[in-house]
Amino acid sequence: MLMLAAAGLEPSLSHAARQLGDGGSSWVKFPGDPVLGGKYGTCFDVCVGYERGVYRMWLSWRPKRSIALSESSDGIHWSPPEIVLGPRPETGWEDDINRPGVVRRNDGYHMWYTGQAKGKSWIGYATSSDGRTWKRQSSQPVLSAEASWEGVAVMCPDVMWDGSDGVWKMWYSGGEQYEPNAIGYATSRDGLHWDKYSANPVMQADPRYPWEKNRVTAAQILRWKGWYYAFYIGFRDIDHAQIGMARSKDGITGWVRNAGNPIIRPTPGGWDADACYKPFAVYSRGRWMLWYNGRNDHFEQIGLAFHYGEDLGFVPA
Repeated sequence: MLMLAAAGLEPSLSHAARQLGDGGSSWVKFPGDPVLGGKYGTCFDVCVGYERGVYRMWLSWRPKRSIALSESSDGIHWSPPEIVLGPRPETGWEDDINRPGVVRRNDGYHMWYTGQAKGKSWIGYATSSDGRTWKRQSSQPVLSAEASWEGVAVMCPDVMWDGSDGVWKMWYSGGEQYEPNAIGYATSRDGLHWDKYSANPVMQADPRYPWEKNRVTAAQILRWKGWYYAFYIGFRDIDHAQIGMARSKDGITGWVRNAGNPIIRPTPGGWDADACYKPFAVYSRGRWMLWYNGRNDHFEQIGLAFHYGEDLGFVPA
């Protein structure tokens, strides 16, 4: 888990917003949202880390078809995006690069990312000593769509290092290209060669809940207090999405939804009026911070929400 220090945010929140977020499963959107986008065009699907007093956000930058890095001292005000991994059409699968998942270990930074071309998606792997200059570890994808449920696309890798088992664990999305349909699981010893779980997908749409009945995708997985927590996107239809939460003891089976789902909903008439996508949540200093991309019509930007207190208010649905 990439921990963040949340210094400097409190004065920016109103007293009313702090009160609303004090208990249960309440999440409060930052009143100054969005925090990144605007003149930079569509920015989406982020991964955030905190190092030596600086927040680092790796994001998908659609106008540049690239992964960019932006930095911030407070998690709200971000530097102009800088491309750190760009497309490489000559490989045949990286016309567009997006949807990064970044892990920092003692040996440096590891990134799994989505490459897209010809109406399909694959997952690639790169490493870096500083999080800014990246080297691809293979000219070929490390994960491809092969199983029937994966359709034409695997994308949205979320990876953690399990030091006790000496294994990388990846949760990824598979299915259609426009929006994938379900979430799968795979493991690897070296980050290059992956074994997919035999009973994939490990999470898919639950028709009992109208807000996610169409599909679920793009989960961030956290280990927290003896559980694996999933922050994920649920779709009621292909164009309307919200963010929910579930948990499992092993991160693979027995996922139970939170009764407060969806935890992040579109704001009518707002910058995220049509959909709330791809969450990335971190706990620090008595609160959870969750970045996500919201969409109004065809334009996506990055917003921030807070949940106060360590307890995520998880009540099984």
